[in-house]
Amino acid sequence: QLQLVESGGGLVQPGGSLRLSCAASGFTLDYWTIGWFRQAPGKEREGVSCISSGSGSTNYADSVKGRFTISRDNAKNTVYLQMNSLKPEDTAVYYCAAGRVATMLDDALYGNWGQGTQVTVSS
Repeated sequence: QLQLVESGGGLVQPGGSLRLSCAASGFTLDYWTIGWFRQAPGKEREGVSCISSGSGSTNYADSVKGRFTISRDNAKNTVYLQMNSLKPEDTAVYYCAAGRVATMLDDALYGNWGQGTQVTVSS
């Protein structure tokens, strides 16, 4: 059974940092593009970042470039999203998913969605 599990969310003040984890079971992450997406209340789900299989090419939404960094630890079969300089508008439920999509951030191309982890940025 292919499964992704997110963790690492929480409450943080503006300007703070969090590291999200996306752990896989039942399949090898390195063979898939792994994407991070987020959905805020009343808004559509949006792509945040992704990392491709093999070479590990990355892609970021303009809203997070320079603040977020995606990485992969093949030994732990886990993808991370390091989030720095967090802003209130980063508040959302963050999801990870797997796809065969190079570095595209179109959520319709991804599957095996995790259950999500809540990130709240507030003072």
